[in-house]
Amino acid sequence: MNYPEVAILGVHKIVKRPVYGADGNVGPAMLMNLSVSFDHRVLDGIEAAEFIAVVKGHLEDPHQMLLELS
Repeated sequence: MNYPEVAILGVHKIVKRPVYGADGNVGPAMLMNLSVSFDHRVLDGIEAAEFIAVVKGHLEDPHQMLLELS
């Protein structure tokens, strides 16, 4: 990070990986890692985790994000 930045969000590439489904069977899924680096003098880890959770939710369900705008 460079001053005056207090956080950097890393968005990794989308990859296809085998995952267990709700029924217990293995199937392909598209996955993407997110990472965040932040200045602990400015942000608490809980705030950073909440931010990542919000970003994850918007990426998983973009329609919900649009509904929240109205």
